Amino acid sequence: MNEERTYSISEVAEQTGLSTDTLRYYEKIGLLASPTRGGGQKRMYDEGDIGRIRFLNHLRRTDMPLKKIKEYVEHYSLKDDAHCYALLDAHREAIEQRISELSATAEIIRYKLKYFQEIKDGHQMEEKDYDD
Repeated sequence: MNEERTYSISEVAEQTGLSTDTLRYYEKIGLLASPTRGGGQKRMYDEGDIGRIRFLNHLRRTDMPLKKIKEYVEHYSLKDDAHCYALLDAHREAIEQRISELSATAEIIRYKLKYFQEIKDGHQMEEKDYDD
């Protein structure tokens, strides 16, 4: 008999980096389906649950609002692939735009660091101002 391994909420929290309170909250607001219950009515998660939680965590870490994540989850459960695709594609575009903005900011910071290193080394270079 090959039973699938299950995980307690604290084990899932450890594996995903989310707190147990966050996992319960996500369940409460409908981002996560209520997991099966074991002895003592304790939540028991399987590998599929953990994979879904990790994916939702990626969406949150990339600033997708909970409302949009919930919309994704609802349409995913309805097998509305077109809507899921559109949501994820729009989110990808927002991430790529943010990466571009952060890269430009990093370039400015590298320039400033070089300027201050030159001063520290006893050299003077002309500093440019960045207005953007």
